[in-house]
Amino acid sequence: MAPFDNMISAARAMLLIAGAGLIAGAGAGPLAEPHLRPVPRTGAEAARIAAAIGAPAGFDAAEAYEALPAGAATLRGGADFASPAPGIADARRMEFELGKALFEKLWVAAPSATRASDGLGPLFNARSCAGCHPGNARMPIPEAGAENTGLVLKLSRSAPAVDAPAIAGWHPTMPDPALGRQVQDRSLPGLPIEGRLRVAHDEIAVPLSGGETAMLRAPRYGLERAGDGAGQGDDPGLMQSVRQAPQLIGLGLLEAIPAADLLAAADPEDADGDGISGRAAVVWSAAHGQAMLGRFGYKAGAATLRDMAAMAFADDLGLSSPLRPDPWGDCTPAQAACLALPSGEDAGLRDGRGVSGEALDLVAFYTASLAVPERRAPGDPEVLAGKRAFHAAGCTACHTPRHVTHRLPDSPERSFQLIWPYSDLLLHDMGPGLADGRPEGLATGREWRTAPLWGIGLNDAMRAGGVGYLHDGRARTLLEAILWHGGEARLARDKVAAMPPETRAALIRFLESL
Repeated sequence: MAPFDNMISAARAMLLIAGAGLIAGAGAGPLAEPHLRPVPRTGAEAARIAAAIGAPAGFDAAEAYEALPAGAATLRGGADFASPAPGIADARRMEFELGKALFEKLWVAAPSATRASDGLGPLFNARSCAGCHPGNARMPIPEAGAENTGLVLKLSRSAPAVDAPAIAGWHPTMPDPALGRQVQDRSLPGLPIEGRLRVAHDEIAVPLSGGETAMLRAPRYGLERAGDGAGQGDDPGLMQSVRQAPQLIGLGLLEAIPAADLLAAADPEDADGDGISGRAAVVWSAAHGQAMLGRFGYKAGAATLRDMAAMAFADDLGLSSPLRPDPWGDCTPAQAACLALPSGEDAGLRDGRGVSGEALDLVAFYTASLAVPERRAPGDPEVLAGKRAFHAAGCTACHTPRHVTHRLPDSPERSFQLIWPYSDLLLHDMGPGLADGRPEGLATGREWRTAPLWGIGLNDAMRAGGVGYLHDGRARTLLEAILWHGGEARLARDKVAAMPPETRAALIRFLESL
């Protein structure tokens, strides 16, 4: 076992055992979990869990249960991202199918004869959730000059602190007065779109050990404005960040990790001096009307899957919901032509919104219930050598291999499962290369949530021509994604670059097996 892993495991064990009693009394702040009904852990269970998530004893064979990244909820014998998690109660299988139907539904403009499906836009990025998440996998590599399906441009400006939620350290921002929270590149007939995102790349050569060279693509983004957002040129006050639609598997299991466990790993002041800080993203949950731990999104801006679904309906499809009640989605007061069109809200239908509370629950349940496929060949010698290299480089300081979920009697498919997402779900400074300069909540313009790695090796097989990695899809390969790491991850990145070529290849093979 690597000494670095020993230190991490010992620290996590002490914190988990000490924190076992926190879960039962957690009622407010980042420990609050009103979206779950957990059975508190006993001290004995906490000790068992600490042992189960400790560092591996060696790298000569696969660990127990390593082939099942989602525990009993793992999809066996399959490699897709659309199957329901095994263990879902029969009574809830219909909810999964209804949520899937809503996720794939093509929304139309209002008014329409199909009243249950109207209310799209007027400005939007897709007509369905599946339009940005086909197959629930990552999107293809963004190419220069091509139609950038699956990419959105997030916008914000600095705002007075009085408009911020009462969360210490919050970066107060507001939507752009002309364009809103993001650029919508589609619209209803007769209404101009807001603009189109254009992408160009500069190639950067990165020397590696063994005489190898990797080529990175440094993206340059431009916004071609149109319609109500007319105007060209740079705007120094407008903060922009490009985001690619992520994969969606295992989200319900991430939602079920005890907040106390995640917070135990945070080290915002780097008290242990290892160069890894890890900060919790505390956010405001519209679903529960209180501050909670952020878990979802590239900067952990959503506390629950219900919050995340409401954000996507509003900004991507222009649909209101009980959590995001704006009738015209992301249309701003300055966009008079947009606000003049029918919104699709009907007092006698869907809770008077574009999407009802029940529909929001069904979509959240669908995304919570997507199974994680089983590992491929975790005991292969090259995979095991790559796993050793992954640990030796210090990648597990942020990409925490294992967690154990809450005991959840009402959700057996995700209850008390040993899972392997390879993420701490915390915010980390990733350096200037990945910085977007756009704060979001507690996250600075250099910080990103650690991305879960389970299933990452299956994405390429689902997209002809491969997929893009990182928050904006710039990386064409997993090695490119690693080489973009900086900030807290710089030391690990440098170790990968200095590895013998065969060790580096084994590391990539390990990641592809996840």
